[in-house]
Amino acid sequence: MKTNERVLVYGASGHTGRFVVDELLRRGLAPVLAGRSVDGIARSARYDALDLRAAGVDDSDGLRRAVEGNAVVINCAGPFLDTALPLARAAVEAGAHYLDVTAEQPVVQALYDELDAPARAAGVAVVPAMAFYGGLADLLVTAALEGDTRADEVTITIGLDRWWPTAGTRATGVRNTATRLVIRDGTLTALENPAPTGTWSYPAPLGVQPVVELPFSEVITIGRHLDVGELRSYLNAAPLDDLHDAHTPAPSAIDEEGRSAQQFVMDVVLSLGNERRRISATGRDIYAATAPIVVEGAARLLEGLYRGPGAGAPAEMFDAAGVLGALDRSGRAIALRADLPVAGP
Repeated sequence: MKTNERVLVYGASGHTGRFVVDELLRRGLAPVLAGRSVDGIARSARYDALDLRAAGVDDSDGLRRAVEGNAVVINCAGPFLDTALPLARAAVEAGAHYLDVTAEQPVVQALYDELDAPARAAGVAVVPAMAFYGGLADLLVTAALEGDTRADEVTITIGLDRWWPTAGTRATGVRNTATRLVIRDGTLTALENPAPTGTWSYPAPLGVQPVVELPFSEVITIGRHLDVGELRSYLNAAPLDDLHDAHTPAPSAIDEEGRSAQQFVMDVVLSLGNERRRISATGRDIYAATAPIVVEGAARLLEGLYRGPGAGAPAEMFDAAGVLGALDRSGRAIALRADLPVAGP
């Protein structure tokens, strides 16, 4: 472990940010609370002893000052179209690793394009989408390939029993109007309009559900380091109704850790020639589950357990099976199953 274990959490007062701060404390790391304003989290008695820093994303000098002295920066402040590049640049310039939890495809691609060379020169890693969306699917697909880097077809199907969106999720939906990308014939291309639909037989507890193709940042993370002929990403239809309903409430806590009752399944099926493989992850509360995922990444960066400097996908930077195993054993993010019968759309 590095002598400097300070991890700056930008957006620490937000819904996901609070989960991340608590997870860092649980793992014995030293969070520094930061954001555009830290007033909300500063009033929490649990965090009285923690360092607080404020800087807007339009203040490059302020961001650099906020980041200085930290080994890792975790960005939880969406919309990431506004926050990711300024904060990641500040991190790289300060010699700190950068992680975020974005589901936004253009953000991930921009970080890869613009910060790979600067991060290599600075000797740090830039790892966007180390989260439920983007990172978890990347880790599952890579682990299922067992060292191969080529798959003919990959199908990722996310199932939620409900979606209680946060204010940040809603703001991101308004801000992110970019055409969603998929992989067809090994190439990034625009999703068909209208988006393909179908049904999917999820593992318990969801069962058979109608689905619609809705790619998130996993298309960009997977395409970064794996050779995939066709990649399709689906979400079941019911939670989209929740998301599109302005009256759907934000998540409400049902336990002492602040988790909601939401249950999720992420189901991955891939084809390699005549062979098909399937791996699934189940859990509760996509926002709460993101915290152990991104903090596992931060811990590995601090320990030097990553594949070198530059910008890269979660499963490109970290050992996918190792990360998934750690998350499964912790019981705080996901439960893995790789012994399921193969599903079909």
